[in-house]
Amino acid sequence: MELSLREFVTAVGGKVVGALAEPDAPLNAVVKDSRDAVPGCLFAAILGERSDGHDFIAAAAQRDAVCALGQRAPEDCPIPVIIVPDTVEALGAAAEFYRGKFDIPIIGVTGSVGKTTAKELLWHVLSQRFKVHKTFANLNNNLGTPLTLFGLTREHEAAVIELGISHFGEMTQLARMVRPTIAYFSAIGYAHLEFLENLDGVLRAKTELLPYLPENGVIFLNGDDAQLCKIKVSRETVRFGLSKDCSVRAENVKLLGAEGMSLTIVGGSRRFEARLGAFGLHLVSAALGAAAVGIYLGLTDEEIARGLAEYSPVGGRSALESSGELTIINDCYNANPNSVASALDSLTLLDGRRVAILGDMFELGDDERALHREVGAKAANSGVQLLLTTGGLSRETHAGALSAGLQNAKHFETRAELISALPRLIKSGDSVLVKASHSARFEEIVEALRGL
Repeated sequence: MELSLREFVTAVGGKVVGALAEPDAPLNAVVKDSRDAVPGCLFAAILGERSDGHDFIAAAAQRDAVCALGQRAPEDCPIPVIIVPDTVEALGAAAEFYRGKFDIPIIGVTGSVGKTTAKELLWHVLSQRFKVHKTFANLNNNLGTPLTLFGLTREHEAAVIELGISHFGEMTQLARMVRPTIAYFSAIGYAHLEFLENLDGVLRAKTELLPYLPENGVIFLNGDDAQLCKIKVSRETVRFGLSKDCSVRAENVKLLGAEGMSLTIVGGSRRFEARLGAFGLHLVSAALGAAAVGIYLGLTDEEIARGLAEYSPVGGRSALESSGELTIINDCYNANPNSVASALDSLTLLDGRRVAILGDMFELGDDERALHREVGAKAANSGVQLLLTTGGLSRETHAGALSAGLQNAKHFETRAELISALPRLIKSGDSVLVKASHSARFEEIVEALRGL
């Protein structure tokens, strides 16, 4: 890292208990899990709901951590501790300081759905030209974002940082740390309504990012999203999507079966063919966004197309699996009404009997039951021929489908009951969508389908 212990102490404004052996030596890393500690790192002791990181300072020291950051120093502490009122807030302050050492393109990616897909596609495309740092896994909140920023090194020429929020004010915290040079908005949808109230509230929370964009910064947004099209700012704005007024758009979108999709990307005078080794109509938007940023940063058509072709789905996000007997859309990482509607539209592109296995969507606020009913109606109107649901809220999905005319719909009280019924309900040749919020544990249903 380009950060010494002395700089870290100054950035967080902490008091050091114990003697810093080499205050001007660069830190090797900043970690929050003692099992990830490496020689020369700083260990951040987080006070959590189920565990107290201060109890693991000694374990980090055994792995040669040189210092800890925390809210207290345990007795007989084997390494110095930088004492601060709040460890997470202090990490944010240090990350903000560290970010200031880098003068490179930094893309801040946000939206209600598609953030991780957009981040991965951007990374694949930009890596054809640059050494690119990116958010690892889901480290996209007020704790994960500092750890992501601390991963920047002098070899990096660009960064793609995913920004995830669920409350007002959280984006302000993240944007202050990241200060992106490019703001990327994937979509505004029905997510975290328990805290953000409605779609206008979601847009307001996401666009807390904009004041931290420099005057010469650029905004890339999904031009097919009605909420995002409300953004009116003086900074340069690039719209991508299928709408005719988008600067970067797609033509000739074709499904290639389990091998993915093909499309023609059109941007100004540029026109080139691209392929995606993944499935889903939402991927077209994400691919266009990555292409738009690539064009802006000077990549060639060949580099962009190569990057798009190298993308593969990440952990339960629209992964298409074909066994010859069944085609499974494994999309059980997360769910909200917008992403489920998109997945149902994608299901219509597949051959065979269309089956949707849907579960609960969480954090939808007071309208959660009505939104589940709407999803059921969407399934019926999308040509789903068999709908299987489980979960308390998904009773409404089942009811909505029946009301919209889908007769072949079954609801199960438990996930185990649904799984036990699969052998008699699923037929050879079916195309099966599996989607629910992550905590519904629908990956067990995917495993059961694979077993068929």
